[in-house]
Amino acid sequence: MEIGKFPPQLLQKLLSGEAVHDPRVLLGPRVGEDAAVIDMGDRLLVAKTDPITFATDAIGWYSVQVNANDIACTGAMPRWYLATILIPEQFTEDQAETVFNQVLTACNEMGVALVGGHSEVTFGIDRPIVMGAMLGEVEKGKLVTTGGAQEGDSIVITKGIAIEGTSVLAREEETRLMELGLPAHTIEEAKRYLYEPGISVLREARIACSEAEIHSLHDPTEGGLVTGLRELASASGLGLAVEESSIPVLPECTEVCNALNLDPLGLLASGSLLMTLPAPQVPALLAALEREGVGGYEIGQMIAPEEGLIMIGYQGEVPMPEFPRDELARYISTKCT
Repeated sequence: MEIGKFPPQLLQKLLSGEAVHDPRVLLGPRVGEDAAVIDMGDRLLVAKTDPITFATDAIGWYSVQVNANDIACTGAMPRWYLATILIPEQFTEDQAETVFNQVLTACNEMGVALVGGHSEVTFGIDRPIVMGAMLGEVEKGKLVTTGGAQEGDSIVITKGIAIEGTSVLAREEETRLMELGLPAHTIEEAKRYLYEPGISVLREARIACSEAEIHSLHDPTEGGLVTGLRELASASGLGLAVEESSIPVLPECTEVCNALNLDPLGLLASGSLLMTLPAPQVPALLAALEREGVGGYEIGQMIAPEEGLIMIGYQGEVPMPEFPRDELARYISTKCT
């Protein structure tokens, strides 16, 4: 199999044998949904797990952010975190401590309690791996899911793409990018994407849920914006149409992708938040985001399922592109051959 997350067809096949016997499980494993929801009485418990495998720089900090993002995309607040930290044999105790402190720092910044996990030196790996599990809670009646989009909804994205993938490439491939002629200031700015505009979507998720009738939230991660859009449509049982010229591709992302022959639309995109809502509410939402210093962009509309997935570009309407795996994973595979 190729590097990257399981293809959606394989994942659907694997999940088809899953059966939920506990009636308190309101949302179990499903393609396009990134968190589970369990009825705990007066509140809903939201649970998420995700590993960090591509990045090594600030990996502990990354792990908290990406897991918290999926909690936020349900309208919930992240509360409790567990981390499994796997360290290669060649690491020193100081390096191990650095990774652990990154987890603690991120949890403290977010007001999340680190409540457990596991740590070990692991045979057969050449870089650290951090697997996180985040728990959060949301009031009944305020839950948002990826699959809640409605036909006619406008699609809005925040900040721009592809924040995480651009930052990872700048941090991990700095020497290669310099050899390809990318200016040092471009690489440094791309590195900063991790923190500015940042890979957390907690702030914009809270703004959206308080300012508009949000039907769906989803953070495009592995596979980029296009895969995130496909997941949103699949989970909602709808089609969608997106205007390519409206997609905010960040300038350093364009330069890094051009240098490495990658497509920004398929590049790891944590840090942007996809949301759908009634079209008349979009101007007020964008204004609320702008007041808080968050860019928001209307890029398309949810349409009937029979109309399919459409990209409206300079050549007219074409089928939405598809990325079997993330462009970062493809680059790593090509580099290793």
